[in-house]
Amino acid sequence: MIYGKRIRFRAPERTDLPTFVKWINDPEVRAGVSLFLPMSLAQEEQWFEDMLSRSKEEQPMTIEISERGKWAAIGNIGFFKIDSISRSAEVGIMIGDKDYWNKGYGTEAMRLILKHGFETLNLNRIFLRVFANNPRAIRCYEKVGFVHEGRQRQAIYTDGDYFDILLMGILREEWKN
Repeated sequence: MIYGKRIRFRAPERTDLPTFVKWINDPEVRAGVSLFLPMSLAQEEQWFEDMLSRSKEEQPMTIEISERGKWAAIGNIGFFKIDSISRSAEVGIMIGDKDYWNKGYGTEAMRLILKHGFETLNLNRIFLRVFANNPRAIRCYEKVGFVHEGRQRQAIYTDGDYFDILLMGILREEWKN
């Protein structure tokens, strides 16, 4: 487990899969990630099996909060595309339980994953991609220190419109400051 002030990260379990499917099948949640179609439990089970074959560093973690003495899952976070030579990785996050949106959990989770990436995995650069039509996520990333590095114009098509994808990154030296 990796502990923050109000949250912790843990490995996902098979028993989490119905919850993950519920989140992914919510159009508002799915709008912020690169999934366009609803997902079945069977497809999520296949994703879980494939995920287990990845290196531990590239397996996503479940974000949990403590409520009334019990831990409850609210989302997922993790690194992928880890480059061991350049010491860089892409990060992704999803707060799937909308009851916990706009309460600072995403910001706390990003701060905790940056600490893990820089202090435990010895990364030098962490980057992400975010849809330009997701201002809540952009504010979160800016708040924890990510800077805008680029823009892919009209790179995503969703809900009948094209949107830009923003590229954002943070270096270890920027995070330390």
